[in-house]
Amino acid sequence: MTGSVGDAEDIVQDAFLGLTRARRAGAPVANLKAYLTTSVTRLGINYLSSARVRRETYVGDWLPEPVVVSADRPGPAEHAELSDSLSMAFLVLLEALAPVERAVFVLREVFGYGYPEVAGLTGKSEANCRQIFARARKRIAPGGQVADVAPPPPVRRAEGEELARRFFEAAEGGDMDALLDMLAPDVVFHGDGGGKARALAKSVTEPRSIAQLLVGGLRRVGRLGALLEVVRVNGRPGGVIHDAEGRVASVIGLDIADGRIRAIRAVSNPDKLDHLGPVSDIGRLPERRPADQ
Repeated sequence: MTGSVGDAEDIVQDAFLGLTRARRAGAPVANLKAYLTTSVTRLGINYLSSARVRRETYVGDWLPEPVVVSADRPGPAEHAELSDSLSMAFLVLLEALAPVERAVFVLREVFGYGYPEVAGLTGKSEANCRQIFARARKRIAPGGQVADVAPPPPVRRAEGEELARRFFEAAEGGDMDALLDMLAPDVVFHGDGGGKARALAKSVTEPRSIAQLLVGGLRRVGRLGALLEVVRVNGRPGGVIHDAEGRVASVIGLDIADGRIRAIRAVSNPDKLDHLGPVSDIGRLPERRPADQ
């Protein structure tokens, strides 16, 4: 719902605080799951209503906060399945939806709730929820075909992780031919610095330009002692760049299809990395003085 790890955690905490207050007040809670799901859903809608205003003034491409899991030590199966279902590409698609549309779509498409349940959770009529869901499908995918959000089978996941390792090794080694062989003709690169870290002002779509961008960027941070670790980013192959002190400098997510990389999403906005640990300053832009604003 939020695209933000910290805000999602705050919403869940607020929901449990609300439950505690209700119980202390003597309010009957017959179905704990339904109560908390309703609370989280409606808090999420309220959050999005205010967040949309902030997003309109966001500097550069907006990407969700990355959820990182070690490629060698994956989390529980249920966590892996959910993160696969909520890839960065899917979360970006959800940005096109209004708050209630997103809530209805996530409840129905991702979690499989029936329309009567969705209606109860969102406070809308069942007929209205059907209309909202149909409208949401059309808005995020022309023709009503929703992007593939199913978790890839283990074989595909292993192949994707191996491709990611070879891709990052080629980028660090400056092997342009190998990089171009792994990039799809229609590949696109998105960078999110939020105006606080080095990032592209707009997306890049030409394979050679993207390869040169990656080689140059990794060489620059490599001279500063940075290292790249292959991980899973929102359930998909990716990497984390750590500086010489082990602090997080950037997270890179890869979308892979048919053995080629179709999209690269790099998050360097420090505000979106601090949930992963100490954040590096190697890519941070100098703060603007009042006279510069």
